[in-house]
Amino acid sequence: MIKVIVWNEDVQKDEACLAVYPDGIHNAIKDFLQCDDISVTTATLAMENCGLSRELLAETDVLVWWGHVAHDQVPDELVSMIHQRVLAGMGLVVLHSAHHSKIFRRLMGTNCNLMWREQDRQRLWTIIPSHPIARGVPAHIELEAEEMYGEPFTIPTPDETVFIGWFRGGEVFRSGVTYRRENGKVFYFQPGHETNTTYHNPHIQQIIRNAVYWAKAEFLTPQIHCPKAPLLEE
Repeated sequence: MIKVIVWNEDVQKDEACLAVYPDGIHNAIKDFLQCDDISVTTATLAMENCGLSRELLAETDVLVWWGHVAHDQVPDELVSMIHQRVLAGMGLVVLHSAHHSKIFRRLMGTNCNLMWREQDRQRLWTIIPSHPIARGVPAHIELEAEEMYGEPFTIPTPDETVFIGWFRGGEVFRSGVTYRRENGKVFYFQPGHETNTTYHNPHIQQIIRNAVYWAKAEFLTPQIHCPKAPLLEE
């Protein structure tokens, strides 16, 4: 059983957001991830400790993170705890505007800035069809309404760029990229604006589900800082 937490700041309460995700984005994602071999818990900013205790994170294989306008409200102490869990082997799936989340910027070591524009048509291209995250995904996905994210995207060179997005305005974007950070796997995925139906798209759901399987903890290790090496030969 893969244990997943879907975290959402859950502060978008206007009519446009609720019309698309009446129970919140976190519950929409939970609904399509939950299955026989994936157990999903949700957490939000308003909960005690943002819903993420040390004990809960210690049992988590993959953390899925969605945020947009409340990044600065996530405590630095929690970010440090999540950071250590990723280094120890917990997977992290970072969605849409969470490119500016504290945890993603901490792991990338950059500001993760980009260009943006509201509401455009996006064509998402699968450029590594053999990658586990692209399993069962078509060569391209048409999203009639999605927020435009454009290059330059100030992230480190990805280990793999699995998806590239093209927008009607002509912009392109590295929409699905992977990283390894010590024992942990990180996947950033761009589509998912809060007023668009992106997370209801079965192909997008398949990508996120695949990402959970790919990122799941293969093993979790305690963090050991610069141990002294024994002499192997006299």
